[in-house]
Amino acid sequence: MSEKTKKPQKLKARLPRGFVDREAHDIRAVNEMVEKIRAVYERYGFDPVETPLFEYTDALGKFLPDSDRPNEGVFSLQDDDEQWMSLRYDLTAPLARHVAENFNEIQLPYRTYRAGYVFRNEKPGPGRFRQFMQFDADTVGAPGVQADAEMCMMMADTLEALGIKRGDYVIRVNNRKVLDGVMEAIGLGGDENAARRLNVLRAIDKLDKFGPVGVRLLLGAGRKDESGDFTKGAGLDEEQIEKVLFFVGIKDYAQSAADLAALVAETAKGAEGVEELNIIGALVSGAGYDASRIKIDPSVVRGLEYYTGPVYEAELTFDVTNEKGEKVVFGSVGGGGRYDGLVSRFMGQPVPATGFSIGVSRLMTALKNLGKLGADEVIAPVLVTVMDGDVEAMGRYQRFTQALRAEGIRAEMYQGNWKKFGNQLKYADRRGAPIAIIQGGDERAQGVVQIKDLIEGKRLSGEITDNSEWREARVAQVVVPEAELVAKVKEMLAAQKADRDRAKA
Repeated sequence: MSEKTKKPQKLKARLPRGFVDREAHDIRAVNEMVEKIRAVYERYGFDPVETPLFEYTDALGKFLPDSDRPNEGVFSLQDDDEQWMSLRYDLTAPLARHVAENFNEIQLPYRTYRAGYVFRNEKPGPGRFRQFMQFDADTVGAPGVQADAEMCMMMADTLEALGIKRGDYVIRVNNRKVLDGVMEAIGLGGDENAARRLNVLRAIDKLDKFGPVGVRLLLGAGRKDESGDFTKGAGLDEEQIEKVLFFVGIKDYAQSAADLAALVAETAKGAEGVEELNIIGALVSGAGYDASRIKIDPSVVRGLEYYTGPVYEAELTFDVTNEKGEKVVFGSVGGGGRYDGLVSRFMGQPVPATGFSIGVSRLMTALKNLGKLGADEVIAPVLVTVMDGDVEAMGRYQRFTQALRAEGIRAEMYQGNWKKFGNQLKYADRRGAPIAIIQGGDERAQGVVQIKDLIEGKRLSGEITDNSEWREARVAQVVVPEAELVAKVKEMLAAQKADRDRAKA
């Protein structure tokens, strides 16, 4: 007895973990946001550049493949020449490679921006994805902190261009040189203390999460959380802890600048960092950006092994409701700083650079919370229905469709089974089509078309109770000569828009 032929198993449709499909409304929202950001960057004199999704892995810095785990941090593969390539982890390392490779052709300072997806080979979780979009702006070849001050001002202008009002955001600025100076002042200078310095900086970075009390524990012996898990601390003594907490606890930089300068006075790097902060403060203030918009804040810690000078962070200060129904401050939506060592890795000579990156997905969430994104409703296409399937009739329907498109009106000719006209109107309803164009044999013989106002028709069907009301209402269906089709559709779309505007008022 022969075995029954097994049916081939259907392929299961599934997304890889940490990735998402994007629907039309999200794509349009991102496009709207990106265009507003781009306009600000262009106004500042920045030009676009685009680098590929893949780079040779060694160009990405510390994310080098090894035999045990070649994909640590990044998604990697070997080319046919056995060289490792990786999907880009951010947009800055590819820019550094681009500048180094084209150094002789690039005009310095090189002012550029780019938007694109980056990829992280990390464990995905709620709100944590393996693919997300960033939008960066960078200045390469400008050593003065005036370039950093300009970046902070551009960040502020960008947030305001997106509809975030003053008082709902702040650009916070610090300097890695000051941080390094504080580390030297408490006896943690030198390569031998690199690991302890990193622990201290990581503790400082938890200030928003755990507050001064929690950070004090992390700077000392350690901290036990609510679950009983213990995090070992940096092991500083009480005097060292007090100096660090004074530094990160500065709220009014103008009042505390002298004390901070005294704290790092014995360290050349720390004193240089304080002076750079003072210059940035003077520059942004002189340009009309007060401390409510751009604020010197020593608690900012970014890119512990990456940045070399000023660092800055764009923070939204308004409350949002999280998935647990709790009110929380939205927090950071982007940041950056000076990275003078990144291009130099390829060059063997110092190449100063500074820039910042906006987290597009996170910022989009914030803008949706504020009602600042996707507010402009996208109107569905006008539907040209199909009553007859002969070539001559089809040609006319297509001509109507193209005439509407030529005037900037979204339009589509029905492409399904045209023999069931009821299905066409159901399709129009599901699509949210504002208008349907109908021409059967009788209308074609007379050279006219029916134009059905689907929005008004739907409203009237629910509101009108007698014939007198119907006569007084706006006509939901009209017959016009073919030559007047476009003009009448424009008129009806304008009337629909006026209704929507009245409803919003």
